[in-house]
Amino acid sequence: MRRFPVFTVLLLLVPFIELWLLIKVGSAIGAFATILLLILSGVFGMFLLRHQGLVTLAKFQREMQTGEPPAQAGLEGIMLLLSGLLFIIPGFFSDILGLILLLPPTRYLLIKALLKRGVVSATGFQYSQASRSYNSHDIEGEVVHRDDDTKNSLDRP
Repeated sequence: MRRFPVFTVLLLLVPFIELWLLIKVGSAIGAFATILLLILSGVFGMFLLRHQGLVTLAKFQREMQTGEPPAQAGLEGIMLLLSGLLFIIPGFFSDILGLILLLPPTRYLLIKALLKRGVVSATGFQYSQASRSYNSHDIEGEVVHRDDDTKNSLDRP
């Protein structure tokens, strides 16, 4: 059974929501004010995105230096990137969604929910030898390189 194509519906629905909001806001405050508000919200969003991005980068580097898994900082970076993309799209609905992802309290709640649901593992960036499972197709061995051999033993008749 095929899953409901949520992404496709959103891709078709979001432009209609954007147009509806632009028409409503434009009829309430005027076309020039609406365009100016869109430009100002984009500039403000990019300023906030730059500031929050630098804070997240510093947090990511600090977690890497202390040896902690940087899952939370990585998710914050992904959400900030998505927020920036939403601010680039002209429209009030996308700006509202971008602002929701940009604000630290809502971003932390979303990350906490993702980590709690198991969508992303907090140790997803670590590799553990003990967690590797061997099956019947795995071959254990050791590679030995000798400098005194001029011929490989497999080449001899």
